[in-house]
Amino acid sequence: MSLHSRCRNSPYGDGKAKRFPVPDSKVPWSVSYPEYSPALYTSPLVAAGPVWADPEKGNFKFNALDGRTDRRSVLGEYKVEDGMPVNPVGRTGIKGRGLLGKWGPNHAADPVVTRWKRDEKGAPVKVSGKGVLEFVGIKRRDTGEWAIPGGMVDAGDSVSVTLRKEFGEEALAALDMPKAEQERVMKLTKQLFSGSGTTLYRGYVDDPRNTDNAWMETVAVNFHDTSGDLFSSFKLKAGDDAGAVSWITANSKLPMYASHANFVKCAVEKLGGDW
Repeated sequence: MSLHSRCRNSPYGDGKAKRFPVPDSKVPWSVSYPEYSPALYTSPLVAAGPVWADPEKGNFKFNALDGRTDRRSVLGEYKVEDGMPVNPVGRTGIKGRGLLGKWGPNHAADPVVTRWKRDEKGAPVKVSGKGVLEFVGIKRRDTGEWAIPGGMVDAGDSVSVTLRKEFGEEALAALDMPKAEQERVMKLTKQLFSGSGTTLYRGYVDDPRNTDNAWMETVAVNFHDTSGDLFSSFKLKAGDDAGAVSWITANSKLPMYASHANFVKCAVEKLGGDW
């Protein structure tokens, strides 16, 4: 998986700061770059101190479980310089937290929900003898790109809880339903996600929100509906920060947010579908 491509684009994600230019050869910290002088930027949204964000300064326990916040990285121990964690992959062209709430690793979980595509008569669609995979995608309101309906792992939550909760909130619009209906949907979602799923990826994400001191890491897990019937109970409806939600045909030309296309590709390859 290619790293530090999207998270070197300028201007930064919300358009309020510019990244210092970082050529490919200068991404690794091991390569000298004396001219490197990135701006320090934390989004006003994050600086306002929402419950999901760290304070600007604090007695953080980096590389450890800090109370209910997991500050460990799947890449191993990262450096801390001048009280700030250092992105283990390399330079991004901007310091601070940007749009990310946590200093250091910001953990996410991405459920890749799939089924085999069928034609109007219910027959499996084939290309070159291989099945065509569909996945549940959301269109992000901020970038307009298709994405997996995942989200941040809240402090104290497990990855499995986050996978189920984010799918319900973003793809099934559980937050906008009457309480009784919400409970029914979340119960069914829990049933659908009762299996462990297949882990597609666990690691660092080339996310446009990354900075030199805060970065995204995720666990992408595939939940495949072999029969194509399990999800028929649900009416897909955009919720939370999704602009639209739909079953999307997986293909190599579909532009997707961050590293999400790689997650879908992994699911296609593991299931033996056409890409």
